[in-house]
Amino acid sequence: MNSVIKGASYVLAHVPEMVFYNGTTQTTEKVVNPESEYLKELPSHLRTYEECLQYWPNQTYIGNVHPDQMAEIEFPYYDKKKEDGERYGKYGEIMPQDEFLILVQVCDVFEVVKLDKNFVAEVKDKFCADPIITEAMKARIEEGVELSEIEHFVNEEHAEGLYNNNKLVGCVKRAHDIDVNLSAHVMHENLMSKASSVLALLYGVRNAGIQPEDVQYVIDCAEEACGDMNQRGGGNFAKAAAEIAGLPNATGSDARGFCAGPSHALIEAAALVKSGAYKTVVVTAGGCTAKLGMNGKDHVKKGLPILEDCLGGFCVVLSENDGVNPEINLDILGRHTVGTGSAPQAVIGSLVTDPLERAGLKVTDIDKFSPEMQNPDITKPAGAGDVPLANYKMIAALAVKLGQIDRKEVATFAKERGMTGWAPTQGHIPSGVPYIGFAREDILAGKIKRAMIIGKGSLFLGRMTNLFDGVSFVIQANTAAEEANSTVSEEEVKGLIAKAMKDFAASLMSAEE
Repeated sequence: MNSVIKGASYVLAHVPEMVFYNGTTQTTEKVVNPESEYLKELPSHLRTYEECLQYWPNQTYIGNVHPDQMAEIEFPYYDKKKEDGERYGKYGEIMPQDEFLILVQVCDVFEVVKLDKNFVAEVKDKFCADPIITEAMKARIEEGVELSEIEHFVNEEHAEGLYNNNKLVGCVKRAHDIDVNLSAHVMHENLMSKASSVLALLYGVRNAGIQPEDVQYVIDCAEEACGDMNQRGGGNFAKAAAEIAGLPNATGSDARGFCAGPSHALIEAAALVKSGAYKTVVVTAGGCTAKLGMNGKDHVKKGLPILEDCLGGFCVVLSENDGVNPEINLDILGRHTVGTGSAPQAVIGSLVTDPLERAGLKVTDIDKFSPEMQNPDITKPAGAGDVPLANYKMIAALAVKLGQIDRKEVATFAKERGMTGWAPTQGHIPSGVPYIGFAREDILAGKIKRAMIIGKGSLFLGRMTNLFDGVSFVIQANTAAEEANSTVSEEEVKGLIAKAMKDFAASLMSAEE
């Protein structure tokens, strides 16, 4: 039987000062044009935590707003406050910067994170009040050090500074004197990804209603890669995060595929469960500091706030079929192959219409499509357009070409079978997976029967190939009862064999006569 989705989580960490100090758009600008007007203006465009909470797409991401409700909000969204925006949502939370820095220190096991003792004293109780944080994690909080020690590491030892309220409150030290893979910059990137993944794991286990001991395997599918000079991207974020999240029976590994990584990982997880190799597999991913403020120049130029000020994380829990929860149907898989090509029509055809045709289904048999759910509030001012809408137009065009919908239905296709984008531009985070939590609930509620998750990736970014990438899969209502009704029992099999043997013996006797 197919594996089922037991639960999902979505978390954000609001880290506005990492936009300035760690986002690649900003760090590159500091090297190329350190006196630029953009860098001077940027601080005044950073959002407060309260403004982050009141942002409709963020509230949608953590589950407080359904995509159907999000679709009713007039575009653009940045100037429309959700006055009752909350920190905690159905699927996770939006953690403030100061508490997230404490979480990062909790996730550090090699003593490379140093926090100012006054900062720790000020924030510790607030962090510990978060109901998702375990007692074991609270016990890992260190008292902190003198600020002068942190200043020494930043000024003399190439450490990455950690800032809050425009003040230096900590640092991430390098883990090796000459290994660039263990530099402070890389350690910072990796620890932020790990910490946001840990937060997602905690909520994922809670939301699935399982015990931490139930998790047997974890797959991390974020965009970072950890290792030393002898194994540059060896990994294993998965097991590292599982350790801090308190999953004692879990092992794990990392899956990488640029933005398509989550979809690859979910298919692999579903196959592991269906095969019987593991009973419960969790797919998780933390955020990417490099993407913070990625489109910041365009936002500032047009008078917008910096909208890419959050690290994203998610988690999906897959278990053996329980006869209730929605399934991942491994018989309907789309794949962008080496021979597919890079033309948009070819890409969407390989991921959407081709797998449906192989399964004897039409585009209209899918109630909701979830491709790259990029927030258009971020992408449109940067000239990238409305990414989900562009995908829906292409799917609709192919459906018309195949005679599955009328041309006049193209105009309403996106509204009926698509959604407005709400996910942060964290690369892998928007790629299909933001809808999985809602899809599970919508299927259980009978609102829809099938949803297709479409992950796409840009492999050419690695300078190893010019290929695109992508895979897709279908989430459907549970079919265990149908399978049970259509399955022949062991006793029935024995009866059928006995009857066949009796008939065969009778035919032999008849032939001898």
